[in-house]
Order: sequence, then C-alpha cells, then structure tokens
Amino acid sequence: IKVHLMPSALPTPVTAWATREYGAEIGVMVTASHNPPNDNGYKVYLGGAAVEPGARGAQIIPPYDGDIAAAIAAVGTPVLAADGWTVLPESVATDYIARVTPLVEQKERDLKIVLTPMHGVGGKTAEAVLRQAGFTKVTLVPEQADPDPNFSTVAFPNPEEPGALDLAMALAEKVDADLIIANDPDADRAAFAVKRDGAWAMLRGDETGAILATRALASVTDAESATFANSIVSSRLAGAIAKAAGVAHYETLTGFKWIARVDNLTFGYEEALGYCVDHAQVRDKDGISAALVMADYAQELKDAGSSFPALLDELATEHGLYATDQLSVRVDDLALIPAMMKRLRANPPAELAESPVVSVEDLTEGTKTLPPTDGMRYYTEDSTRVIVRPSGTEPKLKCYLEVVVPVSGSVADARQVASTKLALLKADMKAALGL
Repeated sequence: IKVHLMPSALPTPVTAWATREYGAEIGVMVTASHNPPNDNGYKVYLGGAAVEPGARGAQIIPPYDGDIAAAIAAVGTPVLAADGWTVLPESVATDYIARVTPLVEQKERDLKIVLTPMHGVGGKTAEAVLRQAGFTKVTLVPEQADPDPNFSTVAFPNPEEPGALDLAMALAEKVDADLIIANDPDADRAAFAVKRDGAWAMLRGDETGAILATRALASVTDAESATFANSIVSSRLAGAIAKAAGVAHYETLTGFKWIARVDNLTFGYEEALGYCVDHAQVRDKDGISAALVMADYAQELKDAGSSFPALLDELATEHGLYATDQLSVRVDDLALIPAMMKRLRANPPAELAESPVVSVEDLTEGTKTLPPTDGMRYYTEDSTRVIVRPSGTEPKLKCYLEVVVPVSGSVADARQVASTKLALLKADMKAALGL
C-alpha cells in the first residue's frame, strides 16, 4: 500500500481535496474536530475506486464505517514502521488555495474581517485564501490563532457553543469589523457573526444556509442543471428558495457523507455549520471556501448599502419566516436515549405548539427518498416540524424544531410570533420526552 502523508497539520478540506487530486483510493483524516481535546475522529474519504461515481471523494457511509472501526480495533496498536510512506510537498496547501480562490473575483476589498481558527489548523490557509481574493483587512484573534491541542480558551472548540465567539466579538468591536468568521479546529465548518441592532450576533447555521443558497442562485445559468441539497434536520427555507427558482432540491440523511453524494450538486448544507459551495473540488463540507463566498457576498451587500440581516428579512417577506431551534438532551447513561425514543414511538404527541399533529413518521422504516435511520418526524397543521434523533457523535438526544410564520406585516412582528411558538414547541417536546 502506497501511503502519502500531509507535510504538516492541514485542514480537513485539504485532505478531502487531495484524496481526489492525487488519485488516492482512500483519504484519512484524524482530528478532534470541534469536540473536546481528548477526542479523535477518524474520517475516511473514498477515492476513484468507489463503485458508485457519486461516492468518489465523499465520506464512507454505514455499514462500512462500522466495519472499518471493527477492523481497526482488531489490529490493536501496531509498531510504527521506520519507512514506507511519502511526504507530500508543501505545495499541497498552496495548490488547494489556488483551486478555491477562483470561486470569487479577485480584487481589492474594504470589508473588515475578524477571523478565528479556534485553536485549530485552518488559520493560515483561511487567511491566505481571503487575502489572495483581495480581503486585506483580516485580523486574527491572537489568543486562538495558533494550533493548540488543548483548546485553551474555550470549553468546547465548537463555534455553536455559548461563549465560543466571545474573544472574536470583543476584537470585532475594537477594530470595527464588518464580519466575524470562525472555523472549527479542522476548518470543515464555519460560523459567521454580524451586527444586529447594534450588537454582535452569530448567524444560525440555517440562516447562513439560506444566504449561501441565495448566493448560489446568482451563479446558476440553467435552473434545470442545478441542484441544491440539505439534511432533513436543516431548515426547509433553502428548499423554498430552490423551488421558487425552478432548481431541484433534495433532502438527505444527516451528514455530508450523504449530502455530498447528491448528483450534480450546486450547493449543499447542514444546519450544524457545514456548507459545500464547490462540489467539484471538495465533496464534503468546507469551512474555508464557505468563508470566502460569505465574505464576498458580505462585501457585495455592503457596497449596495445592505447586509445579511437585511437579506434575511427580504427572504422572510418573500418565502415566509422559517425559524429554527434545538432541544438537546445530554445524558450520562446512554440507555436513556433509546428509552426516550421508545416513549415517543409509543405515545406520539397529538398537538405541538397549539397546532394538531397531522403526520407522524418513524424514520427507522425509511421513506420513499430516505434510507432507514433512527428518528421520528412530526408535522402539524400549521407546517410546524419536529425531528427527533440520537446524536451521531455525542451522548445526546436532539430535537430539531422549525416553525413557519407568514409575513403579512413587519418581519419583526413575525419573528416575535415565531419566538413564542418555538418556546411552546420546546416545552411540548420536553413533556413528550418525559423531562
């Protein structure tokens, strides 16, 4: 077996890209990603030998991932060989950068960006991509700029966690930034924060997904040849945007190992801060290319006297306000999770957020478009949706909540209605779970 090692600690998207670029049959990335520092994940990408063309470059899916894990466990801890591998040239990173930057026009920009790699390995690559595209006013959060395996300034190096962006927001206020970009430590995810009503606030993953879907439409010259996709737990707004433009849209199971397999993918995302804006290069979520496209769009809107919050209001007016939230139940005893799922299956709620439940789906049975997975999906009369599933990476049961509020007056009023409905929905799901 010929093995090629990366020349240094590089972001996950570079590994995903290099797997296909170098004609490898398998690509492997070992990383804690956005999890605690004592964790390590083992990501496997399929190369050109994948049986299905759509799988080439994508991550493996069940049951093969379990088979690989079992094989690793059976081997134990082997003795490290003295040789037998080749170290790739340092140019692997610059080659990736050269492939990503043409996503946007390379010209001088005045957008002020605060960037944090969250103690991970994406800082140099992300900054280089932005600067090569013309974004010269990029300020890194110094306390989080260099790789630190202990993730010293955050409890969890996940941009979604409360407090994770505190240092970035303080710096953004100091330098009067226009946009905050936060990559998780392996840089396959990206979070964005902007000023809302005078205060810094992070965009939800579904909000960023809607923004990038809108931006992706600008590059679509033939609607019939374009395809959008997102996971079933993500907002339905991207689907509404695609439908209005005559673009095909698909929902997949959770994770880019499913999203990246969609044929002719123009744009794909999942609510957990994962975005694929350049499927031809990276068949996985890529927080660096997503950061570049978001920065480019932020500059365009700034030049036009607009902003991301204003764009989201426009989308709400056009398609209705899609508001999402989560209820996550962390457990110490993993046996509690199947017990809660059993309770839901035996006693499904009849009403959610004061709207009758009109559809109950047990996703373990699969659907016309989805393979079986452990989860429950509920729809109510007023288009409220709830999906409940065990987390694939943490000891949690997750409830994904979404309400849709028509906008007949002000968007602010619709947001207040949505906030009230989400609070009711969260309370109802707690009761349904016996919490």
